[in-house]
Amino acid sequence: MIRTAGIISKPNRELLSSVVPPLVEWLRGRKIEVFVDQETQECVDPGALTVAREALAAQVDLLIVLGGDGTLLSAARALGSHKVPILAVNLGGLGFLTSVTLDELYPLLEQVVAGKHRTSERMMLDASILRGGQPAERQCALNDAVANKAALSRMLDFDVHVDGNHVGRYRADGLVVATPTGSTAYSLAAGGPIIDPDLDAFVITPICPHMLTNRPLVVPDTARIDLDFTAADEPVYITLDGQIGFQLKPQDHVTITKSKSRVALVRPPSKTYFEVLRSKLKWGER
Repeated sequence: MIRTAGIISKPNRELLSSVVPPLVEWLRGRKIEVFVDQETQECVDPGALTVAREALAAQVDLLIVLGGDGTLLSAARALGSHKVPILAVNLGGLGFLTSVTLDELYPLLEQVVAGKHRTSERMMLDASILRGGQPAERQCALNDAVANKAALSRMLDFDVHVDGNHVGRYRADGLVVATPTGSTAYSLAAGGPIIDPDLDAFVITPICPHMLTNRPLVVPDTARIDLDFTAADEPVYITLDGQIGFQLKPQDHVTITKSKSRVALVRPPSKTYFEVLRSKLKWGER
């Protein structure tokens, strides 16, 4: 039963001022207590309960995300270990992950309140930067972990290991390690395959590889992926979901594994994954 709901939105979007107040009123009319993140606070009445985005998931039974895919990615990382379903409404551009439209919002909310909605469970990844054998940074991501370089004129030399087995030395502009959800993002642009989100797997996709034999590789979700950049002559950066970034120091290693956290996305009842592919990516039309 939904007793509390949180609203996360993309800041500085004019549309929010016409969307958020009636949404809050609709929820309160059904005896649902509403919390908002600090970015949404300016769109609601002064009496609204405001909570930091990172703490919101611990307070609510449902998260409503208003924005684009980037807003959803940020919200997913803020969930932590809390198993709170996310209803993501597209107020952005492409909105591949935020496939719910404004017209679908209230009918879908009715189903959620009645407990008749369906969700799509998505795996996340954990990326750890090991420095001197000890974790220096650790972050989770819904889409991907990307290694790339700062300079445009030089390639990176790096080694990839899977479960301790040496896959090979890559010479490329970088590397994308993506979840099935992230397979339609940077990995796809770099030539990687689309992976059905019902599968649990990683796709390892080199970015502009110099060697023809360096091709995308799909490995099980149980795999431990180790990236060794000690052979690189250029500074290397690791970016999570295109939103959080770290510069590696010499001798740093990166380890990527499946996260214990999962994301449950509320889906429209009649919209399949392949319909989203066709409508958002113009699948079969280009």
